[in-house]
Amino acid sequence: MTTRPTTDPLAQDFVRFAVEAGVLRFGEFKTKAGRLSPYFFNAGLFDDGAKLGRLAEFYARRLIASGLQFDMLFGPAYKGITLAAAVAIELARQGRNVPFAYNRKEAKDHGEGGTLVGAKVAGRVLIIDDVMSAGTSVRESIAMIQAAGATPCGVAIALDRQEKATDGGEDTSWSAVQYVQQQLGLEVAAIATLSDLLQYLQSNADGALSAHFGAVAAYRERYGV
Repeated sequence: MTTRPTTDPLAQDFVRFAVEAGVLRFGEFKTKAGRLSPYFFNAGLFDDGAKLGRLAEFYARRLIASGLQFDMLFGPAYKGITLAAAVAIELARQGRNVPFAYNRKEAKDHGEGGTLVGAKVAGRVLIIDDVMSAGTSVRESIAMIQAAGATPCGVAIALDRQEKATDGGEDTSWSAVQYVQQQLGLEVAAIATLSDLLQYLQSNADGALSAHFGAVAAYRERYGV
């Protein structure tokens, strides 16, 4: 994959969009790991056609810029379903038409049956998700893709939180993204990272936004990787 520049215009544009859309919020939020985070990224709030279309455009631009090679997209239930469909549409609009598939939580015993829906899962499969907390969704997706006889090749996410994962309630020395890269051997393409968010806050002329820099920087210092 290509190396990202120190200041990434695409990432900065995405962070700005996420803040303006109300998807990226600041305050005090409890994470899945039980930490109190000064920011919260809720991809479920990309909840209309315009916002979802813009999000898909950011995914497509990041994927094209990354150089990551893939044959199709896979969206893990539930958020990944919408994301994979939207990104497939945007990639086709940009001249790269690829099939996509997704899974359902419960297997059907009628109709097409099984848990996989959409295109036949084959070749190099790219997983599309919103964020990565523990890597559980990715491991489940890998198992389904491999069971179908295909090869998982990477994961695309909207935001890399760049923070320590937890194992048995204890902090680890690695993040979920690093686990997926180093232990599962998959490439990860993130539209933006926590570093990009900090850069956005530090350089923002809006005092109400830049005021959050200290809390986010302190969180990164305590839990960052």
